Amino acid sequence: MATTSTTPTPLPLPSSSISTPAQSSTTQSSTFTFPTYTHFPPLYTVQPNLQTRARQLDLWSSLILSYTAHHHIFRLSLSTPPADLFTNPPRTRTLKPSDIRIVLDHMALQTPSRIEWLPPSTKGEKMGNTCWVYWKTLAEWADVLYGWVEETGQKGAVLTVYELREGDAVMGREWVGMDEGMLRKVLGVLVKRGKAQVFGQQEGEGVKFF
Repeated sequence: MATTSTTPTPLPLPSSSISTPAQSSTTQSSTFTFPTYTHFPPLYTVQPNLQTRARQLDLWSSLILSYTAHHHIFRLSLSTPPADLFTNPPRTRTLKPSDIRIVLDHMALQTPSRIEWLPPSTKGEKMGNTCWVYWKTLAEWADVLYGWVEETGQKGAVLTVYELREGDAVMGREWVGMDEGMLRKVLGVLVKRGKAQVFGQQEGEGVKFF
């Protein structure tokens, strides 16, 4: 049986974890600054060497989280990904959809998970093409939401899920625009902490904070 070469491609990727900011260039997308490693063509091909691939996937994870946080994006779709996210600045290389899925699957397996695939929207599809992006973890979002509750004196108050997502009182807050399903998961964290109770029917569902 032939042996596949494991010689790594010399990617200029830092060995640090994804939480460490990378050096950046001045290439921008609506003021987003892309890291310098996005100029390197091999980044846009999934590498066969496992060690190199692990570093590559971590860098893609870091880039996706930074990009989606900057642009306030809560979901990604393989059918309509952001035009500039998966294409290098000179636009000579693009990460193909199957490789984007590899990157997103890697993020879904991280602890805590940074990606959650949504069920297929079309009958007969085996895999979904859309996912939520957790540029803050559910626990972090729960902290942010409860911080607002304390800041605005909402303890003991009853608010609807709609008010928490789109009400006048939350305008300008980080979670505005979050999918309702994701917000319910955040509320679930607060329920487990004993900080909130969700009750009522879905359309008129209320949330009480403690």
